[in-house]
Amino acid sequence: MVDVSAKVETQREAIAAVLVKMSARTLRAVRHNPKGDPLEIARIAGIAAAKRTAELIPLCHPLLLTHIEVQAKFKKQGVDIRASVRTTGATGVEMEALTAAAVAALTVYDMCKALDKGIEITDLRLFEKSGGKSGPYRRSSKLENRNSKISSRT
Repeated sequence: MVDVSAKVETQREAIAAVLVKMSARTLRAVRHNPKGDPLEIARIAGIAAAKRTAELIPLCHPLLLTHIEVQAKFKKQGVDIRASVRTTGATGVEMEALTAAAVAALTVYDMCKALDKGIEITDLRLFEKSGGKSGPYRRSSKLENRNSKISSRT
């Protein structure tokens, strides 16, 4: 692990996103899933995953997270998931946000796989981050637009 003991503690936040692509037929059926509401289960799974990131990724520092929010919304091509994580500390929360988004997406897949094995999890990415020595980062809208075009072509 990297030694962060000399780093200044700052307010840090990261937002990650992922898309779970599925057919229109599956998207309609998901709303009446006999297993329950996949979006709510995914939200809870994402929150739990963010809290356990250091256990899952070997060199991540365990962090005291002060806020975790996971939102899952139905979109035309599937389910859009956004995860936001905050802390005050000496290292960032990018991995926690990415882990929350990824596990939430895997949960949607698990909840819906009986309906469609062709579901795809795509475009896992850091959307933005703030705090720390490297300062703020926001994914450029050009990259977002390019990913949207690529996603709509596939």
